[in-house]
Amino acid sequence: MAEFRVMEIKKSVFAANDRQAQEIRDDLGHEKTFLLNLMSSPGSGKTTTLERTIALLRDELRIGVIEADIDSDVDARRIAKTGARVIQLHTGGMCHLDAGMTRQGLDGLGTEDLDLIILENIGNLICPAEFDTGANRNAMILSVPEGDDKPLKYPLMFSKVDILLINKIDTLSCFDFDLEACAGQVRRLNPKAVIFPVSAKTGEGFSAWTDWIRGEMEKITNWTEVNTNA
Repeated sequence: MAEFRVMEIKKSVFAANDRQAQEIRDDLGHEKTFLLNLMSSPGSGKTTTLERTIALLRDELRIGVIEADIDSDVDARRIAKTGARVIQLHTGGMCHLDAGMTRQGLDGLGTEDLDLIILENIGNLICPAEFDTGANRNAMILSVPEGDDKPLKYPLMFSKVDILLINKIDTLSCFDFDLEACAGQVRRLNPKAVIFPVSAKTGEGFSAWTDWIRGEMEKITNWTEVNTNA
């Protein structure tokens, strides 16, 4: 029988990506810039959530956004209207962002004079969870119309996030969605996850979300101290 080699490609690819992701965190740390990776399925309300978040924070933070899509610049055009600096990434069919793509986006956006950069990942509950982008924190949006069983179907995604926004709670009366059951499923997968019910349409719950961002920025970058002394 002929002999052959077995190469663990997946492991080596992830190892290289993880090294580059840590380099991104180190570089942004020197600049006191916080990178937030925002993930969800298509149609969950990521861009609307971003628009409202920027509106609440733009008077105190210098904000940049990296928009990632397989094609189109629809979302980047929307974000540009908020006054945030934005760049559009086209992934050429890739269903996720990795550290290398994030690095290209950061280089194109420019980071030196930004406090907060939000990476709007591609709408997908599978692939984005597997790749470290170099973000300081990972956030996810689950919308009420998607159903409360998604943590059971996509456990890796829910186990990776630091915070979960359950969006479109203004539609709870229209859907069979059990907030407590969903939160319980998430906490069994990820006991440390922070969970906020929100509505990007009405603004409900967004003060807690933006307070969380401020708190995490202070932990990672000493943002409050830097801007007080600036």
